[in-house]
Amino acid sequence: MREYEILVIVDPDVEDAAVDGVVERITKIVTDAGGQVANVDKWGRRKLAYEIDHKTEGVYVLVTFTSDTPAVNELERVLLLADEVTRFKVVRKVVQTA
Repeated sequence: MREYEILVIVDPDVEDAAVDGVVERITKIVTDAGGQVANVDKWGRRKLAYEIDHKTEGVYVLVTFTSDTPAVNELERVLLLADEVTRFKVVRKVVQTA
């Protein structure tokens, strides 16, 4: 199992329930694959660096989790199909050893 972080930008026009639904979907995919969600950090509404689909704001959510690669692939597939998700990025956390 490896540690990952995913930053999701949700459309600001959707309700809070839709943001919670995205977080629940991420949590379900990770836990169903045997992984664990370590932290969910809702940053709230923030200004985008550049306009995306004629929108200048988005709701940011950062999720830290441990899982195997197939779960990450499934997570990316599901989020690509989600209409309420504007952008997302999954990165693997690298542990530095001295």
